[in-house]
Amino acid sequence: MNHKINTFNQLYKEYYRKAYLYAKSYVGDTFASEDIASEAMITVWEKMRASEKNELVSFLFVVLKNKSLDYLRKKTIHDLYFEKMGDIGLADLEIRISSLENSVPDSLFVSEAESIISETLNSFSAQTRNIFHLSRIEGLTNVEIASKIGLSEKSVEYHIGKVLKALRISLKDFFVFLIFLFLGK
Repeated sequence: MNHKINTFNQLYKEYYRKAYLYAKSYVGDTFASEDIASEAMITVWEKMRASEKNELVSFLFVVLKNKSLDYLRKKTIHDLYFEKMGDIGLADLEIRISSLENSVPDSLFVSEAESIISETLNSFSAQTRNIFHLSRIEGLTNVEIASKIGLSEKSVEYHIGKVLKALRISLKDFFVFLIFLFLGK
């Protein structure tokens, strides 16, 4: 029992804020997000059998997803009933529900995101990939890259901007989850 409590305490300390931010990114309501994160933690505690932290984190993501979906569905019904939402608010809520339904919180998700990143980067010329690598992986400034490659600083900015724009478009469905997954690492 002590091991279970220690495992849960560690999980709670490390993931409660991430769970809250994940729920808030879909739900948009601070208090509802706190409730969802707390309920998800309680569900993990109640169902906790495995001591593997990775299994618990995956389970936590699934619980958060389901609780956020439940909240959004109830909110949709409530708001439709009372006709408090305009067309724009309802459309935004439907997008959030759709995005959450399509999210897959586990290692397959991460490998799919990595695959999309790789495919996106490979669609660019070797020079553009090299500039992006120097900037984002090696941490060189635009001035250093321009000097090293023999291009203007504006050209370097253009190449980096082109890749970032393509990655934003390619990863639009994964962005929220990626923030949650890598937050605090």
